[in-house]
Amino acid sequence: MNLLVVYFFWGSTYLAIRVAGQGDGGFPPYILGGTRVLSAGAIILIWSVVRGKNIKPTISELVTLFLSGLLLWAGGMGFLNWAVQRIDSGLASLVIAAVPLWITIITAIVDRKPPTIRMVIALLIGFCGIAILTYPAFANSVPADMFSIILLLLAGFSWGCGTVLQSHRPVSLSPLVSAGYQQLFGAIGFAVIIFVRGESWVNPNMNNWLAWGYLVIFGSLLGFSAYVASLKLLSIKLVATYAYVNPVIAVFLGWLVLHESVSLWTIGGAVFVLLGTAGIFREQQLTDS
Repeated sequence: MNLLVVYFFWGSTYLAIRVAGQGDGGFPPYILGGTRVLSAGAIILIWSVVRGKNIKPTISELVTLFLSGLLLWAGGMGFLNWAVQRIDSGLASLVIAAVPLWITIITAIVDRKPPTIRMVIALLIGFCGIAILTYPAFANSVPADMFSIILLLLAGFSWGCGTVLQSHRPVSLSPLVSAGYQQLFGAIGFAVIIFVRGESWVNPNMNNWLAWGYLVIFGSLLGFSAYVASLKLLSIKLVATYAYVNPVIAVFLGWLVLHESVSLWTIGGAVFVLLGTAGIFREQQLTDS
């Protein structure tokens, strides 16, 4: 059930992020991220206290939650928020779909276990897909688009680092409490970036606020809590399969609601990314069996 929640709701958050930042009064990217995780994290921890849950991590667990929170939210989601305001949400979701590729590489480095030849081939296929997806932006030499693509790649890498850290250093707290702490620590990272960038509050319209509320409830309270629970209950390889489903939902919603274009480059790149991801999971199954 947790993984099904991640499958559906996270695929729809790309559209919500774009809508939340649209218009003259749209949320700036880091204020959007910071207010979202601050609200969700506070709600989760207050609710956990009311229900009598243990919310006291050890020092070691606190370090893990702090670092993973910064990597997942201030790094991964922060870069994504910035990029989605400048390129199609569907395209962004397809580039982020390469997260399993990053997780595979990072895990191999951390575990000091070189990938097999078949795994290397799968990785190359996946990154060929990213090259196809991003070619139009670089070919047209549009600086904003090119920078957005680079940030999306960094977002995927940062999210992969946070996921591997969380998987390799599990904490004894409940998944819900862990999610609350990670989002509050992510809010600290967002606050620092907001100060450095000098982002200022705007005047969001009703659509901006509705999208923000959707992100808090379905993206953070439900989606991220389900993600943390899935990492605790299931293998990281199985959890990473959300990368198959999210882009399909995101591309469809972007096309349906915002009339985002779906070009041959998009379709071709998506096929290669998903083939590479499928190859990774297939090889991992063979290795584990």
